[in-house]
Parts: sequence; structure tokens; C-alpha cells
Amino acid sequence: MTDVRIEKATDDEREWAAAMLSSCEPWITLRVDLEQCRQACRDPEYLMYVAHLEGAPCGVVLLQRRGVAGSPYVKSIAVAEGFRKRGVGATLMDFAENLYRGEAKHIFLCVSSFNVRARAFYERRGYKAAAEFEDYVIEGASEILMHKRLR
Repeated sequence: MTDVRIEKATDDEREWAAAMLSSCEPWITLRVDLEQCRQACRDPEYLMYVAHLEGAPCGVVLLQRRGVAGSPYVKSIAVAEGFRKRGVGATLMDFAENLYRGEAKHIFLCVSSFNVRARAFYERRGYKAAAEFEDYVIEGASEILMHKRLR
């Protein structure tokens, strides 16, 4: 989607992202509250990029450069409700993958077992399940580590 502009997050956008993340799935089910989202969004270990569409922030991706076995890790990705199904998530994933393609062979992310739509999205993009951690965050749900080869 050519209309989406992605830039490093400003301080105000970090607060916007924390509020958005804490108010949608999977964070609601995982019981990740606003304060925990703020901590992640402000953690200097993570790189945060915000997608803009129609002059407004519409999505976010939080990245860890050396997250899993020295490879990049997508900690969080989300698109604001009014902007979903418009290619913003795909644009953010393309951005993340391209950001690391020159320096890394692999990229990882986790998806909750109950987040069926997100898992299908990642699988369409070429991600494959690498491991499953049962009852990892909450009882009765698994976190599925997914992997994609970048080059």
C-alpha cells in the first residue's frame, strides 16, 4: 500500500501505541494492561515504528534487533480498528522484514493460539511454526513461536 508512511515513533505516538495495544486482542486476553504496554513501548531495547495513513497513526510494530538466537524478533504488531483490512499490517510486516533482510537470515515472532486470524496472516506471509509453549502466558493457551527465512 503506497499511501502508508512508516516512521520511527515519537513520544506521543508511543503513548498512542500503548493505549491501542492494551485495548485490543491479544493483549486483552493475555491480561497485558496499559502500564505494561507503556513499559514495552518505552523500552529502549525495542525499536518502534508507526504507520500513518490519511494523516493519522494507524498501526505499530515493535521490534527487537537481536531477539531470538541473535535474529530479529517482532515483539508486537497492531493496526488500529478503523484501519484494518486496508493493507497496513502487511505494509508493517514488509517494512520489518526489509529492515533486517540485509543483516539477518531469519526473523521470528510469537502468536497466541487463540489468535487464529493473526496466525493465518503470518502463515500467508511465509511464517512457519517452530515451537509451541503451552500455558506460557495464560492457562489454556499456547504461544507459538513462528519463523521466516529472510534470505
